[in-house]
Amino acid sequence: MFVYRFVYLAFFLSASAKFIWKHHNNEELPLVLEEVHQKCPNITRVYALSEPSVRNVPLYVIEFSDTPGFHQPYKPEVKYVGNIHGNEVLGRELLLGLADYLCEQYLKTDPNIMTLIHNTRIHLLPSMNPDGWQLSTNFGGQDYLLGRGNNHSVDLNRNFPDLDAITFEFERLGINHNNHLLKDVTRLAAPLEPETRAVIRWIMSIPFVLSAAMHGGDLVANYPYDESRSGALASEYSASPDDDTFKEIAMAYANAHADMASVNRPGCHVNGPDQSEAYNFGKQGGVTNGADWYSLKGGMQDFNYLATNAFEITLELGCKKYPLENELENEWNRNREALLAYLWKAHIGIKGIVSDDTGFLENAIISVVNLTGHTPKPIRHDVTTGVYGDYYRLLTPGRYEVTANHPGHYPAQRIVTVPQRQSSARILNFKLEPIRYEDGALFFDPPFIRYQHVLGDQPRIYKRSLFEKVTNTLLEAKDTPKQ
Repeated sequence: MFVYRFVYLAFFLSASAKFIWKHHNNEELPLVLEEVHQKCPNITRVYALSEPSVRNVPLYVIEFSDTPGFHQPYKPEVKYVGNIHGNEVLGRELLLGLADYLCEQYLKTDPNIMTLIHNTRIHLLPSMNPDGWQLSTNFGGQDYLLGRGNNHSVDLNRNFPDLDAITFEFERLGINHNNHLLKDVTRLAAPLEPETRAVIRWIMSIPFVLSAAMHGGDLVANYPYDESRSGALASEYSASPDDDTFKEIAMAYANAHADMASVNRPGCHVNGPDQSEAYNFGKQGGVTNGADWYSLKGGMQDFNYLATNAFEITLELGCKKYPLENELENEWNRNREALLAYLWKAHIGIKGIVSDDTGFLENAIISVVNLTGHTPKPIRHDVTTGVYGDYYRLLTPGRYEVTANHPGHYPAQRIVTVPQRQSSARILNFKLEPIRYEDGALFFDPPFIRYQHVLGDQPRIYKRSLFEKVTNTLLEAKDTPKQ
């Protein structure tokens, strides 16, 4: 009898732990994450962002890592963010399913999943807008706009500081600087919503390398810039300095998806059911430049790229914003390999540590010149090192000159070749030599800069203390009372 009860209990626990494809409500969502954590306690952590939604619903994240809660050098940080628009719900369920899948496959000792988790720190935020989800769900989930915004009726993907406008103005003035721009913000177009503030704090506190935001309403992987340079509302390709890399990581998702990159699939009726012919983004490989599709200001995608080291794209996951419950598992099967393929793109390009004789150098600047073609081309978007002196620079295959700079040190340069296929980024470490002082005079003998005529001004120095001061000033702004 005891054996029977034990077997029954084991069966019950196993059955209860099986992931169910359904629309999980705001109370069920953290329970799913906690259940995954209980199954895989050594590689997961569940936490909430610093601020809840307008209606006081926490924004829950589950993390996968071999050391949950801690950043490790050489291990890039990646995030997926779902349900930014409350009525676009597929990403929310896919991320819950992905969390369960990563745990289950790890327990089955799947070598690919184990390698991914041991070499990457993965953060999944299933719902950035639980209030909008609730409103949309309450009204049947079929309205194209109802529940899109948060409980203040604010579109969260238009609520981030508009850093595109700053970088475009710098371009017009001939200023070579388009990264870590948060300190250059002088005013906000609108008060930051609590969900926006929480996400900004999150992405400024963790050194994310790669990110994707999940939406719905079409089927395409969208990459920066989202905002046009001229102010055109559509059909203006707005390339970032890392246009080639963004196309590669976007195509990684599209090509691994069941039919995002298919030229034969039907397009989405994005303008309503009366549209006679909907465009199929599969005709262009399942990817699009954001502004070439339509221009938007204050988006989260471009904010990540221009405020931090993170490269973010936007995933439009399907024509239906709120798919039926019985369609969710099929959508998981269509997206599963793409979700995993995209996580692996955090391991392309180069990575390394910048140090000197005293230890790690935080806030060192990594600048890159592409030497692949006939003419050297600077990629005018620097990344910076973290507290362990570590950096991660996503790059397409090719030959590059990489320079490390830090105040009070001689810059150092190295040549590196990024291969065609990568499962791990090439390691390129720098040990910088302090500038010599003799008898109170400065003797500075910088190394020869081979391409000085194309590099222009030296990279700007970024002070993390200044970042924190500006960020805190923005995030502490109180909401404007609603009329």
